[in-house]
Amino acid sequence: MIRAPLGDKQYWEGRESKDQQWIERARKLLAEPSANPVYRPQFAFDVAKDSLTSGIRAYSQGRNVVEIATCFPLLLDAWEMSNSAAHEVCAQNNLQVCRDWTFELTDLSHYIWCFWLLSLALALEIPDDQWRRLVALIGEGGHDVLLDRVIAAREPGRVIGEQLLHAKPYSRLLKAIDAPQEQQALLLLAFVEHWYPELNRRGKQQPWWYVYGDPVKHPLEMEGYFGRWCFEAVAAVKAFGLDDSACIGHEHYPADLLHPSEAVIPAPAPARVEKAGWLARLFGRSDE
Repeated sequence: MIRAPLGDKQYWEGRESKDQQWIERARKLLAEPSANPVYRPQFAFDVAKDSLTSGIRAYSQGRNVVEIATCFPLLLDAWEMSNSAAHEVCAQNNLQVCRDWTFELTDLSHYIWCFWLLSLALALEIPDDQWRRLVALIGEGGHDVLLDRVIAAREPGRVIGEQLLHAKPYSRLLKAIDAPQEQQALLLLAFVEHWYPELNRRGKQQPWWYVYGDPVKHPLEMEGYFGRWCFEAVAAVKAFGLDDSACIGHEHYPADLLHPSEAVIPAPAPARVEKAGWLARLFGRSDE
């Protein structure tokens, strides 16, 4: 059963085949000496991104949710390799930056990248060693109240930040987490409903995946689309025990991550409460 609202069987099977071929090729390239050491940091991080999107595509296509967890070993290896190679390349060439990615939580794309990985790690209960590596890659706490609180659900000693770096749309999620229990279901649904529209940004601030599947800007024929899933909501449900019954069946809510054995049928909405006061894809490219 295809879970994503866009793409037919032919699209998803074609993407799955290309993903498998590329991931196997990329794994071999990372294990070999680089033919272009200066490009190695970027190449390795792009492999990490490709590993994640291939896992998400498996979910979108309808595969067993546990298959997504298989993306973590390569993803973590590639991200760590990218960091190590970046340190060497920047030092050797007297560069401040040698990757086309902003590794700061203040950058929306990086924030979403980290949030998605944490969400999947919590939902799929990845092994402790992989969890520790992921948290180390994300960095120390104290920068963002929401992300830190999510991490603290599995890492109790995490330092919690005081500010929310990206109020739109994440203030809605924080509001749902902090609300009285009887209001949480409706507020979580409000976050899921506003999640995609409120992530829209201008220029380079727009998330790198945002237009994938857009019939004009990036149609399915360009093969970038891997789904539009609000994994952040799953993290809140897993970490804080929020009621997600109102979200089940929503086109952006990946309910099967938490309810894999249940039929995903939209539940009736809870009683309403009063409202309070760049890269191009690397498929076919080599590390050269």
